[in-house]
Formats: sequence, structure tokens, C-alpha cells
Amino acid sequence: MSELLTRETLTELLNVAEQPCLSLYMPTHRAFPEREQDPIRFRNLLRELRDQVQNRFPEEQHDELMRGFEAYQDDRDFWNNPRGGVAMLGGRDFFKVFTLYRSVPERAIANVHPHIAPLLRIIQSADQYQVLALSRDEVRLFEGNRDQLIEVELAAGVPKNIVEALGSDLTAGDQSGRPDGFGAASERGDPFQHESGGSGKQDEIDSDRNRFFRAVDRAIIEHHSKPSGLPLLLAALPENQAVFRDLSHNQQLVEGGIAIDQAALDIRELQNRCWEVMATQYSSRLDGLLDQYGAARGKGLAGDDLGEIGRASISGRVATLLVEADRVQPGKLDHASGKVTLQSGEAGKPDVLDELALHAMRNGADVVIVPTERMPCRSGAAAVYRF
Repeated sequence: MSELLTRETLTELLNVAEQPCLSLYMPTHRAFPEREQDPIRFRNLLRELRDQVQNRFPEEQHDELMRGFEAYQDDRDFWNNPRGGVAMLGGRDFFKVFTLYRSVPERAIANVHPHIAPLLRIIQSADQYQVLALSRDEVRLFEGNRDQLIEVELAAGVPKNIVEALGSDLTAGDQSGRPDGFGAASERGDPFQHESGGSGKQDEIDSDRNRFFRAVDRAIIEHHSKPSGLPLLLAALPENQAVFRDLSHNQQLVEGGIAIDQAALDIRELQNRCWEVMATQYSSRLDGLLDQYGAARGKGLAGDDLGEIGRASISGRVATLLVEADRVQPGKLDHASGKVTLQSGEAGKPDVLDELALHAMRNGADVVIVPTERMPCRSGAAAVYRF
């Protein structure tokens, strides 16, 4: 059973006690026939993972450690579910599966803690965002970055439409302003007037829309925005944009929205227009981080030497750690001294960048995954120190 990747689940993995930990990542495919190859590639990774476990932890119960992973070999429902990638992480006392909406590098690693760098790339990427596509009576949610935009399943607590949100409180389609179809007597004492529409009907429709928007706003905050921490773009017609923004309490809601009719929603067009809005924010955030690093380095409070970063991450001196996206640097970090030992690039060896990120985060650092072309150094990591 797959879980939703959130900051809370990432924190759980960060706090896993040292033990034999198995981590498997692989990209998956949505289209046939490529999708048919995914289970085969998964079995190959399982063999690689088992070999690593036997070599790294010869005294462990290998079958027990592998049991959760191997249960997915012939799960056709799992492999037929479209996604961008899969992450499986397990040990003696935990096992987690994440279906990911973006591709991840193919890796199988046995170490003393979970390999979290690809998950960090997803959770903390500066270019990741969500899109709330909203009409007067329906809602959809998307997640994307500069490269892709994918519709995601709404959490169980989020109403998909106005009927789910309001239920029996929804004004019936054949009613005006009152359940019996008659208007109230006027203040002059006139008899009840039968209504077939007009302003009374429109008031009821607008009231339903507002209540629907409030319900959506509350649910999106609780089930998606707070867990993910991602910026939220609003895609809706201008009149709905104005009403929703006036009612919303979502701190992640981005000012610049996408004016678009849901009936004519085109995913590619939506992605392009979303990135036009997000590109400015993305560039601004990265510029700020790189300026901070440059200023701190001029004062001797920043650097890119992995050995120094290792000692600082263990001692809690790292305030901000920039890690190169999708980079793997084989090596080990001594968890007592912080000494970094680099190794050859053989597959399956521990990633020292992953270790640095893990210990920096455990000690309160802000870890940010940065695209290769924007990294200010070649070592794979750059740190701003507290002192």
C-alpha cells in the first residue's frame, strides 16, 4: 500500500534508528509498451539489492528484509497504475512505498539509514508547485515543475464537486430561493410570490458556490498544502478567481493565477502558463539562496569542501545546505567525527551527499536541492554555516 509523500513522512525516515536499511528507486512509465518493462526492471533491481544486503550485512535475516519489496513483484494492479516513479524503503522495523509523480534515478542501495536524496529532491525542490483547477462546482488538483504537470488524486477529505461538499444542503436545481419554490411574503404584506428564477435564485447559486469554495479551501489546506508545503496556483475563470481568493486562508496560494475555463482545460497549455508564473518566483528564490551563500563565503561562513561540511553537519553548524540535484557521490560520513571518505563510483555504495543532507536536517539545517546548472560549486554540496 503506497503512502503520500509529505514532510511528516520524510521526518519519520530521517529519524529511523541506524539499522540495515534498503532503498530502491526506479522511474516508471505511463504508456504501453514501455510500462510492460517496469516489473522486469524491478526484479533486476531486487536481485541487485539482495546482493548488496548479503555483502553488507551477512549476519542479517535477508529474506525478512527483502519480504516487503518482493511482495510487489507480481502485483499487476500496482504496476498498471500510471505514475512517474516508485520509491521503496525498508528495514527491520519499517517498510514504506511511495508512488511518485515525477521520475527518479534508478538506484538500489543498502546502508545503515534510508537513502532520502531523491525524496528530498521532490519535497524541497525550488521549482515544484501545485495547481488547483476550480470551477463553480468541480475541483481538480495537479502537481508539477518546469518539466511536467500531472493530475494527482485528491485526498479522501477533499470534496471533488459541489454535491460532495454540500450534500443535502445544496439548493435543488428546480428551486429558486426557498425549498417550496415560493418566495417569502414581502414587507408590504403581499401574498407569497411563485419564483421561477431571478435574483433570488442567483443569490442561492452564489451562496452555494461560496460554501463550496470554503469547503475546498479548508480541505486543500489540511490535506495537500500543509503536508506538501508547495506553492499553490489557482486556475479558474476571473470571477471565480476573485471570489476564491477573497474567501481563502491558504498561505501557500500564489498571487498570480491562471485565468482558464475548466471546460476547455488543456494540460500542456496549463503547464506552460503555470511555469510562466512560477519561473519568476523560482528564479528569485534561487538567486536569494546563491546571494546568501556568496555573502557568507566572503565572511568565511560558507564553503564547498565536503570534509568541512561533514564536520559541520555533525556538530550542528550548518544553517543552509545546497545539494546538487540527482548527483551521487559515493563515500562515507563518520557519524562521530564527521570525517568524509570518498570512494570510487561503483553502483550501490552509500551516497555521502545523502548522508550530509540527513545529518544537516537532523540538526535543524535548511536543505535545498539545486539544479546542476545553478550550483555554485563542483563538489556537489555547498553550505552556509551558523558560526
